[in-house]
Amino acid sequence: MRYYMACLDLTGRDCIVVGGGNVGLEKARGLLECGARVTITAPEIVPELLDLPVEWIEGRYASWDLGGKWLAIAATPDRRVNRRVKEDAERLGIFCNVADDPELCSLILPAVHRVDPIAVAVSTGGASPALAQRLRGEIAAVVGPEHARLARELRDLRPWAREHLATYQERKSYFEQLVAEALS
Repeated sequence: MRYYMACLDLTGRDCIVVGGGNVGLEKARGLLECGARVTITAPEIVPELLDLPVEWIEGRYASWDLGGKWLAIAATPDRRVNRRVKEDAERLGIFCNVADDPELCSLILPAVHRVDPIAVAVSTGGASPALAQRLRGEIAAVVGPEHARLARELRDLRPWAREHLATYQERKSYFEQLVAEALS
């Protein structure tokens, strides 16, 4: 399977995690880090979820839990429940990730190394999360705070470049030169 890679703006968007265990906790944290409003649906949850700014719907998953949601993540140990979440999401036109089951996903989640504003994502197309995590670790050894500082400096120059450099090609060449000089 070949996936179209994209970065999603989740700021203020309603997302749901079905499952309140450690996998659900990991997924909720990732969504919250990106500004999402997170709802957890589960009969019980790990205590750490109570410390997060999430809404907890206590009980078993029901299809109406997806109402008004932008993204769904199924993180239960029960494949039947996960399949129902995926099918309901599909019917409603909502992207769905099912943890550790790429066959049920309309969206897979890469291993991400983040040094804001830089995010480097590694995906194996669902073939091996362990390999993706290993590669992410190797990338983390290369991409660090100095790159984040450079990214912020270049971001600050973009308005000037749009105003003073007439074409896309001129702006592209200008920024390529700045990057080459900074990283040489």
